[in-house]
Amino acid sequence: VVDSRLVSVFDARELELVIAGTAEIDLIDWRNNTEYRGGYHDGHIVIRWFWAAVERFNNEQRLRLLQFVTGTSSVPYEGFAALRGSNGLRRFCIEKWGKITSLPRAHTCFNRLDLPPYPSYSMLHEKLLIAVEETSTFGLE
Repeated sequence: VVDSRLVSVFDARELELVIAGTAEIDLIDWRNNTEYRGGYHDGHIVIRWFWAAVERFNNEQRLRLLQFVTGTSSVPYEGFAALRGSNGLRRFCIEKWGKITSLPRAHTCFNRLDLPPYPSYSMLHEKLLIAVEETSTFGLE
């Protein structure tokens, strides 16, 4: 229950945004608030392919990717800098992990995507789409 005086300053649309976040993905904000581990960095070829794939995704696919990795399909009102994990604020993270035969895996409590070092853009795009569209969020860490 929320005190009506606290929400009376918002119209319905603003209140929904504050409570639920936004469903529109700002790729610049997302990229600027992503950290990398395991040898990946913003200029690494696999990371460049990752962002190229995400740019090609439609907004629904981007939301599915976000949900796959974070457990939520909306961006906080304050943007990606305000993503939360199990222990408070936790940035979106991409870590080098696995073999090229593996699908990407997610750790939703840590907002972390474990991304294998795929040898080509086409393989990364294909494996990322499979992981995002063919897996459910049930049972993810």
